[in-house]
Amino acid sequence: MQIYNPISPVKTMVKIYPHLAFPVDIGVVEDKIVPYLTKEQESFTIWMKSLVFHSKGCTVFDSKGNLIYRVDNYNSKSCSNEVYFMDSYGKILFTLRQKKSGFFKSWEGYNSTGTRFRLSKIFKILPRDSSYKVVMGSRIVDGGDQQSCYKIVNRGSVFAIKDGSGRLMAEVKNKLSDISGLDLGEDVLTMMVEPQLDHSIIMGIVIAYSLTKCKL
Repeated sequence: MQIYNPISPVKTMVKIYPHLAFPVDIGVVEDKIVPYLTKEQESFTIWMKSLVFHSKGCTVFDSKGNLIYRVDNYNSKSCSNEVYFMDSYGKILFTLRQKKSGFFKSWEGYNSTGTRFRLSKIFKILPRDSSYKVVMGSRIVDGGDQQSCYKIVNRGSVFAIKDGSGRLMAEVKNKLSDISGLDLGEDVLTMMVEPQLDHSIIMGIVIAYSLTKCKL
């Protein structure tokens, strides 16, 4: 399924140039080209607004100010159970759906190439921070134990995505103005992604995380 909805430049919006993605699942992309692979540490600006009037969503720019990703949620009055994560042309990269199992909720993302992930909250008796686990591909088992591939740790306005060994993969935080150093607000974020990672998967997980907060 492909949604094509070309967006004309928004003249009233100030371009925010930033100065972030995920280990590639080799079992899924072996012998395939990964167009979203980072060659070095990269930064992206996430604007938690849709360019489509009267809809929720987010818009993502690369370090040069080019639009690369978008989410347009037309169900603006409530949290959606299904969201489409698209590139700048409207091609769906990931479909994200909410899953329920008893009292527990999670978000699952999948695409046409077979890449699949599930994000769910880690419940602790005495939580010091808000943590989520991300399970990839074949490790997703409905109703069974799941070994976490990655972990999201939220501390205040900053959240980090780490692998199983605790190595930082990406970090998202409020964006500061390059000129004044002022915080640009809760709706404008900077995402830093480490080298050799698929930033489309990273962004898909960031969107799933935002959906748990009902921000889209």
